[in-house]
Amino acid sequence: MTVKVRFAPSPTGKLHVGNIRTALVNWLFAKGQDGVFVLRIDDTDLERSTKENEDGIRQDLSWLGMTWDETFKQSEKFDRYTAAAEELKAKGLLYPCYETAEELERRKKIALSRGKPPVYDRAALELTDAQRKALEAEGRKPHWRFKLSGGRAEWLDLVRGQQSIDTSSVSDPVLIREDGSFLYTMPSVVDDIDAKITHVIRGEDHVTNSGAQIEIFLALGANPPEMAHMPLLIGADGQGLSKRLGSLSAQELRNSGFEPLAILSLLAKLGTSDPVEARDSLQQLAMEFSFTKMGRAPARFDENELNGLNAHIVHAMDFAIVQPRLAKLAYGDKATPEFWDAIRKNLVTVPDAALWLTIVYGGGLTGPDLSDEDKAFIGEAAKVFPADDVTLDTWKTWTDAVKTKTGRKGKQLFMPLRLVLTDQEHGPEMDRMLMLIGADKARDRLAQAAP
Repeated sequence: MTVKVRFAPSPTGKLHVGNIRTALVNWLFAKGQDGVFVLRIDDTDLERSTKENEDGIRQDLSWLGMTWDETFKQSEKFDRYTAAAEELKAKGLLYPCYETAEELERRKKIALSRGKPPVYDRAALELTDAQRKALEAEGRKPHWRFKLSGGRAEWLDLVRGQQSIDTSSVSDPVLIREDGSFLYTMPSVVDDIDAKITHVIRGEDHVTNSGAQIEIFLALGANPPEMAHMPLLIGADGQGLSKRLGSLSAQELRNSGFEPLAILSLLAKLGTSDPVEARDSLQQLAMEFSFTKMGRAPARFDENELNGLNAHIVHAMDFAIVQPRLAKLAYGDKATPEFWDAIRKNLVTVPDAALWLTIVYGGGLTGPDLSDEDKAFIGEAAKVFPADDVTLDTWKTWTDAVKTKTGRKGKQLFMPLRLVLTDQEHGPEMDRMLMLIGADKARDRLAQAAP
């Protein structure tokens, strides 16, 4: 059997880290077994789905390296869903209901007040043809529910182990709205049947849905695929990510300069027994993937871990790889291999290089707010600055001379010099920075800071 999975985003918004993790686990599982990865666009909600979001999803997945082997859109399959609905109606498993949302909510509250589960009571099944016609004459349009068996839907979950849903404890799911539009449940089953999906991999918030969907598979004459329900992603503080999803979208992460492999390495290892470490390729992640490594506790997404992984990847980048990206930053066309070697260990993302490009190749700096004593010190330091061009040895030679002349040492010696030359308290090694800044700029900055 060829493994075949699907990732099914709705083009009603942007991909965020939760979506990316679902796509990634599907991709890794399939590719680790030479399987097939299907991108299904769930655009049955025609009002909220947009072409812009769909294009964004495809762009984000391509940027991350998760290319798909097959793709299709649900909006192109309404005839197929209608045929499946008619099949279920003919079998007596899809029935019309006329209750309004307000009436259903009132029944729910009554059931809860009596200590009963808020399960739909199937009152619509008791309606006569005459009663249905009378309700339709009032202008009511039916929504359609799937009649669950009331038995147990069971499956061996690849993450959670043996699972069982008592379908008598849940309401018959609505498959078609009053306006005739389809909800997620049935089209997803039909698509999985048509595409011959072998494994459905998604978040554990779909566990209850799986009980109903298994019965719909069987009602349509198909065997359900294997299933895996992953623990959900939460923030480092243990709270949900819903309020942060805008800043954690693939688009925002890309715009902020994060590397795809940093994002994927983190999401692939979160909640597993493997250490969270940067990997060299998606294929390496695929070969290491196994559901047996996945725990049951929620996976904590920590942006500090993402920063660390990204920094690790950036620090190892060759200049030839990063040069085109530096060239898009101010002064980036002047960057040299020596510049990159000097500053890369101080970066988290490639765009962070913008600061050091300005310091090395830009004009005058704002200048630090020095005390009168430090200004006098800088004046003395300027007097012994070498007259010739700077080299890698100039920093030590010069600071030794400044130390002898002023008596300063340690932080009192080095910090004012670093601040005047770079405007920063921390950064790359100053012997390399001074050589990159050059003698003329160094003299200008010393003169500007001196009293």
